[in-house]
Amino acid sequence: MNMNYSNYKQIDGFLFEKFILNGAGKLKENIKKINDLNVFPIPDGDTGDNMFRTFSGGIKSMQQEHENSVDKKAHALAVGMLLSARGNSGVILSQIFAGLGNGLEGVEVASIADLSKAFSEGVKRAYSTVVTPVEGTILTVAREALEGTNEHINENITLGEYSELILSKMKTSLANTPELLDVLKEAGVVDSGGAGLYMIAQGVLEAIRGNSSEFSFDTDQKQNTALDFSLFGKDSVFEYGYCTEFLLRLMTAKTDVDNFDINRVIEYLETIGDSIVALKEDSILKIHVHTMTPSKVLEFCQQFGEFLTVKIENMMLQHNEHEAKRSADIPKVAKKRAKYASCVVTSGSGNIEVFRELGADHIIDGGQGKNPSTGDFIKAFDEINADNIFVFPNNSNIFMAAEQAGELYGKSKVHIIPSINPGQAYASLAMLDYSSDDPVTIKANFISNMEFVETGMVCKAIRNVDYKDLSVRSNDYIGFTNKKVLTADEDKITALRDLCEKLGLDDKEIVTVFYGTDATDEDKQRVRDLFKNSYRNKEFYEVEGNQEIYDFIIVLE
Repeated sequence: MNMNYSNYKQIDGFLFEKFILNGAGKLKENIKKINDLNVFPIPDGDTGDNMFRTFSGGIKSMQQEHENSVDKKAHALAVGMLLSARGNSGVILSQIFAGLGNGLEGVEVASIADLSKAFSEGVKRAYSTVVTPVEGTILTVAREALEGTNEHINENITLGEYSELILSKMKTSLANTPELLDVLKEAGVVDSGGAGLYMIAQGVLEAIRGNSSEFSFDTDQKQNTALDFSLFGKDSVFEYGYCTEFLLRLMTAKTDVDNFDINRVIEYLETIGDSIVALKEDSILKIHVHTMTPSKVLEFCQQFGEFLTVKIENMMLQHNEHEAKRSADIPKVAKKRAKYASCVVTSGSGNIEVFRELGADHIIDGGQGKNPSTGDFIKAFDEINADNIFVFPNNSNIFMAAEQAGELYGKSKVHIIPSINPGQAYASLAMLDYSSDDPVTIKANFISNMEFVETGMVCKAIRNVDYKDLSVRSNDYIGFTNKKVLTADEDKITALRDLCEKLGLDDKEIVTVFYGTDATDEDKQRVRDLFKNSYRNKEFYEVEGNQEIYDFIIVLE
């Protein structure tokens, strides 16, 4: 049976564990919401996972400590978290609790003043661990929550009042993080690490009020979903480097363990990376760094000891291709208002990524078979937050909804670009240029850019149909442009070849093929062979579009 501890003025080890468990449970409950806040510029996309798995390691250690002492429980939690810490936010979280554990040393039953002092130690330790502390992050949320509650600490304050005050200050600080960090303002989100800390505090307060929930903590089960390797193909440009993390045991045969200076490692890491977090706990080094050359990091550090664990991840594979989805209980902020922005309707993870790379500010996941509504467009316009919004519907069935949304929307000037297929938007955005600073001219240029491109699709027919000069049988592969069927054949590559001829390939110079989810490796090789052998004078490009319905989308320029 849950009890209400709001009027308590001190806690023992068992209550400390009870509150921490509920805080971790609340974090677990909101992992995806926290992950979805990672959007720009190098989204790790797994902050919620990292924080929870860090916390889970600490909980496993804490639950193995059976002495009813706040000191013992907090120390066990801290040690477990330090060794389980993952990612920037996980490492910083572990440092907050390591400092908390140090501040509670020797305290069997903690008063509110003890907890406040320990929290202060945690914030100090977290700041000292990060090589270049950045405001607008979990560090700020922790510090401002502490500073906002210190003046209210007295002998009469209760546990409930203290926790409510911390949560309130955290929420205010979290909502303000975009004002301190431009990357958050541009993306229209609050800091993900700060949101995780806020969730933990919320869970602790619920337990204090007697509203504990039952959570399972499987510390060995990874929360991460499978990586989409199509996000980093053979023609990708490697920009973001590797997230490199490891635990290293300092060895007496290699270095003076007791007097080892962590700054020596930090100074080297600063020459080849950033986002550095480095700490030493007894004879163990915990290192996190973003670098283009992880091998150099490992080689340098191995001169001092041997690795206990190593994790190296390609950060481009961590790109979250969906717009941020925020929880109602995490503060929401608007993107910094822009003068110009573009909105594209498309489907398929590869196509979405291509349009992002071309400069599209917002992608609506839609198209054939899943047409967005007027309301979907209006919601997108709100999220875009720009004076002028240029919309590429890319499908004739979507055009009217886009136009209606533009007419209804009064917060921005909406310009509908008459693109009725993705190839038109692809060619138009490839020459994206706002330099004229005139919306009418910009729209005219977008439309002009579409004039010299032809787009066709190949997919399987679902029924028989006879045209004036063409007979199509069910399961034939048809080649068409917009709503006009130009060719049909039992073989999809033949249909693609005939479609290209009908679209005027002889007069074009550039061919781009977007492969759909149904295109096999054999299909792709046959497409390559077709253009290599029959159209050698054409520039040929391939994109893993991953669109449904269409085996191929062909764009001729």
